[in-house]
Amino acid sequence: MDLKLKPFDFAQAAARAGMADVARRVEAKTRAEAAGQASGIEKPSFQTSFSSALNSISQSQATAATMQREVQFDNPTVSLEETMVAMQKAQLGFQSAVQVRNKLVQAYTDIMNMQV
Repeated sequence: MDLKLKPFDFAQAAARAGMADVARRVEAKTRAEAAGQASGIEKPSFQTSFSSALNSISQSQATAATMQREVQFDNPTVSLEETMVAMQKAQLGFQSAVQVRNKLVQAYTDIMNMQV
């Protein structure tokens, strides 16, 4: 006996059960997911978010260092106030990244110490 199973169509089952609004929402979501996969749009993940945040922090630190160097060389186009603000932004970004890292390490150690 050859038995072949068809994939379950939730939208069709909801329509048969008299839940047309649920069926429309499921079909719309399925079409949106298919369009997202077809267009190559990457879904956001923690890894991409964290790496973009780290890149942003690195860029702000580089900008602050460049501005600091320009102030030391007496460049009239760079003000001391802008440089100090850039340095504070870079420092706050770095401190927040360190805090996130510490929380991740703590969560990892908590999970590893769990009894199974």
